[in-house]
Amino acid sequence: MSLLEVATIHAEPASLASARGQEVLARFPDAEVVEIASHWAIPDLHGDEANVARWVRVKAEHLVLGEKKSLTVRPNGRSADFIAPSTANGCAMACAYCYVPRRKGYANPITVFTNIDAISRAIARHLARQGPKPEPNQCDPADWVYDLGENSDCSVDARVSDNVADLVAQFARLDGAKASFATKHVNRDLLALDPRGGTRVRFSLMPRRDAQLLDIRTSSIDERIAAVDDFVAAGYEVHLNFSPVVLRERWQSEWALLLDELTERLSARAKAQAACEVILLTHHEGLHEVNLGWHPKAEDVLWRPAAQEVKRTDHGGAVVRYRVDVKRRAVARFRELVARHAPWLTIRYAF
Repeated sequence: MSLLEVATIHAEPASLASARGQEVLARFPDAEVVEIASHWAIPDLHGDEANVARWVRVKAEHLVLGEKKSLTVRPNGRSADFIAPSTANGCAMACAYCYVPRRKGYANPITVFTNIDAISRAIARHLARQGPKPEPNQCDPADWVYDLGENSDCSVDARVSDNVADLVAQFARLDGAKASFATKHVNRDLLALDPRGGTRVRFSLMPRRDAQLLDIRTSSIDERIAAVDDFVAAGYEVHLNFSPVVLRERWQSEWALLLDELTERLSARAKAQAACEVILLTHHEGLHEVNLGWHPKAEDVLWRPAAQEVKRTDHGGAVVRYRVDVKRRAVARFRELVARHAPWLTIRYAF
């Protein structure tokens, strides 16, 4: 099944009437358009448990148009200094560990936020209030970094609307700021843009055995590695996102092989500007139950109660993470693997 075979577009009236909404409709002229009151409440999608069995088909065949109500820029401090207002929510891909599906019931197709001008203005206003970055940090030595894709994959979003292209152009013009997004999808149309160093693309990588089981409907690991040098040549900063690190048998040897491959395949130019982040698996009991309905084999490696424990997030939610002792040892071992097999690669953070 193709990544996008949009048959139904659910649209809020304001989005339907917007210029960006009309552009999206023009990309999918054969789709049925259904007006909705809110992108957060679509009974046919979000309230129907039977959609679990159609998880992938719903992602491919449905698209939602809405407006981003909250334009708040939130502090982050790990991958980015700030989280920009989202230009989309949801994804056409179906990674088994992704936390985003929990937020919208039993289906999670892409929601495009059509008020892109308001989102862009909110970012510009926030940056103007910051002034120059006072000192280097793990996010960037000079620029304030704004994460664009907290709840979606920008490379896929760019196949649906020009929101991502507009933000890449905006950050190419902004002094003292850099956009950033992680992706598991190689969209070579992005190579035609002119980022001028203002956008950091973080290609997510993991051992092939993990990706074949968990990274459903994504670009292959080989495609992602092959894209690194091309995106560097096109003017992007390219980092690597080792996420999630799943602890199972042979995990250390398989990550060592991947690091060796990166050392062999990436150019000196790509290595000189590269850095990485290392993120061990975070799971969720609700997502575990959903996965059992469409991809139970994934849960054989994701759900390991003997090595995991429930943790409260900063926002008050409950997630399942590796036990503190298990995680501490794994992070230390991963750092050793990078030092041995990819000594050219700076780890920005690992947790």
